[in-house]
Amino acid sequence: MSYILQVDFPYTGPWGQEMAAAMDGLARSIADEPGLIWKIWTENQEANEAGGIYCFNDAQSARAYLAMHTARLKSFGIPLVNGKIFLVNEALSKIDHGPV
Repeated sequence: MSYILQVDFPYTGPWGQEMAAAMDGLARSIADEPGLIWKIWTENQEANEAGGIYCFNDAQSARAYLAMHTARLKSFGIPLVNGKIFLVNEALSKIDHGPV
């Protein structure tokens, strides 16, 4: 079983390659989070939002990461963090080429 964590929050940049350069250290630290399988970074410059889609081995790791990441983002001055955790339906996801 795997779990998806969906996170989004208000964000005003930087975007694209500038974001990649600015967030390199953060991305490397996220890669070492307990239970993390992968993360896809998301950005929507038109809506001033960013976030990510994460895949975790277990719900407990996803919940712990969401709590820690929410606190971290709030310490950066981001007032609102949306986060949802979903169990992956692996049978259906495999049909549609999901990376599970």
